[in-house]
Amino acid sequence: MDKRQRHKILKSVIWDYSISPTELDDLLDGRIEKAGHLSREQFFTRMLTGLPWFTVIQLVPVEKVKEMMTEKVIASLWPESVRKKYEYVRKRLQEALPDAG
Repeated sequence: MDKRQRHKILKSVIWDYSISPTELDDLLDGRIEKAGHLSREQFFTRMLTGLPWFTVIQLVPVEKVKEMMTEKVIASLWPESVRKKYEYVRKRLQEALPDAG
């Protein structure tokens, strides 16, 4: 995926915020924790509810998805069907990508 397409998708997730695509990249990559009033956690939550799973993993490496997919993020998802879907995904990622150590 090229940078322009990535920025277009990221911007579509937060169409109601005035945040530059560069800031969204920085937020998603963990270089900053907030962009405007939007936290990294809130942005990731919106990605999970607003984008197909295949698109999410194209934008974010699976290891980083596993790190960001916390119980708190999953608990904030709605509707319940989406929450259950990502509870399952989180469990599978933990099994497939065990923590180093």
